[in-house]
Amino acid sequence: MKITDPWLTHKATQAVCRALTDGGAQALFVGGCVRNALLGAPVSDVDIATDARPERVMDLAQAAGIKVIPTGIEHGTVTLVKGGIPHEVTTFRRDVETDGRRAVVAFSDSLHEDAARRDFTMNALYARPDGSILDPLDGLPDLQARRVRFIGNATDRIREDYLRSLRYFRFHAWYGDDGAGFDGDALAAIAANLDGLTRLSRERVGAELLKLLGAPDPSPALAVMRTTGVLAQILPGADDRALAPLVHLEGDLPADPIRRLATLGEPEVMENLRLSKAQMTALARLRAAVPGAATPGELGHELGIAAARDALLLRAALLETPFDPACLTEVERGAAAIFPISAKDLMPAYSGKALGEKLAQLKSRWISSGFTLDRAALLSDQF
Repeated sequence: MKITDPWLTHKATQAVCRALTDGGAQALFVGGCVRNALLGAPVSDVDIATDARPERVMDLAQAAGIKVIPTGIEHGTVTLVKGGIPHEVTTFRRDVETDGRRAVVAFSDSLHEDAARRDFTMNALYARPDGSILDPLDGLPDLQARRVRFIGNATDRIREDYLRSLRYFRFHAWYGDDGAGFDGDALAAIAANLDGLTRLSRERVGAELLKLLGAPDPSPALAVMRTTGVLAQILPGADDRALAPLVHLEGDLPADPIRRLATLGEPEVMENLRLSKAQMTALARLRAAVPGAATPGELGHELGIAAARDALLLRAALLETPFDPACLTEVERGAAAIFPISAKDLMPAYSGKALGEKLAQLKSRWISSGFTLDRAALLSDQF
C-alpha cells in the first residue's frame, strides 16, 4: 500500500525529505497526514518524524537552502518551510515522565518507541518519502475498519494525558464507524478515569469539544459521552438530546460548532469551557432566541440571516417543533429591511430618555407591521 497524494509528491515536500535523507537521516511522514491520505480525507498539515536530533535537522535544512523555524526545539520539533509549505519535523521521542497533562520526553533512535508514545493506533502510521507505509503497531487494520483504539493499555494512555478521553470521542466522530460501535476497553478506561478530566484546563477542554462538534455528525459520540459520565464531568448540567435533531435539520449546511454547542445548555453551562467573548456572545444570542416569540422576520432583522437561521434551527431542535424552510424567505426580508426613522426625525419634540423610548416604540410598531409601515405612516401621529 502506498500514498500517491499530491501533497506527498509535491516538489517542495520531496526536497525537505531529500535534505534529511541525503544527510543520512530518516524522513517519515506520520500521524494525521498519513491517516487522512489513507482514508481519502483532506490533508492540511504535513508532519515528518526523523531519527535526527533537532540541531542536525536545522543544519541539514540550512545547507539545502530551506527556511528553518525552531518552533518547538525543546520538544524536538523544527518547522521547515519550502515553497511556502510548512513541514513540522520532529525527532523520534519516548516519554520519560507524564502527569496527565503534559509529558517529559527524551529523544530516541527507535521508530517503535516513537509510535508507542502516541494515542491511537490509527495515528501511529508512517509513510516513507515514496509513499510506502510503515505500520509498527498494526494500526492499519484498525484504520481500515474505522476502529478507534488506544495503543497498548487504554488506562495507561489516558493517565498519560487525560485529554485523550475527549480526543477518543472526537476521533470516533471524525473517523470511526458507528456501525462497528465504540471500543469497550476504551470506554471502560475512560469511565474509570473521569476525575482526571478535572485536571485539564477549561481552554483545552473547550477547544477539544469544539473540534468534536465540527464533525459531520457528533451526536452518537456525545450520547456515549453522556452514558459514560464524561459530559457531566466537563459540562455539569449539559443535555445533548437536542443535538441529533439539530444535525438532522441542518441538512447540507456546513457544520458550526457554536450552533451545535448551543443545544447542550444555557450560557451559564458553557462557562465551564472558557470560550472567547465572541463565542459566548453568539451562544447567548442563540439561546435567547429560543423561548421568545420573535418571528423569523424579526430575528432576521435583529440577528442577520445566518444567526437568525441558526436560532430558528435551534428553536425547532430544542422545542421539538417543525422547521419550515420557507421561513428563511421571511428571515431574508427582515435582514434587508431598514428602519425608516432616525433620531433627528423626532427632534426637538423628543430628547434624552424620551427620544430613545419613542424610537423603540416606533421600531416595535414597524416590526409588528411586517416592516411595511413607511416613514410617513410612522410619524403621522407623533407630533
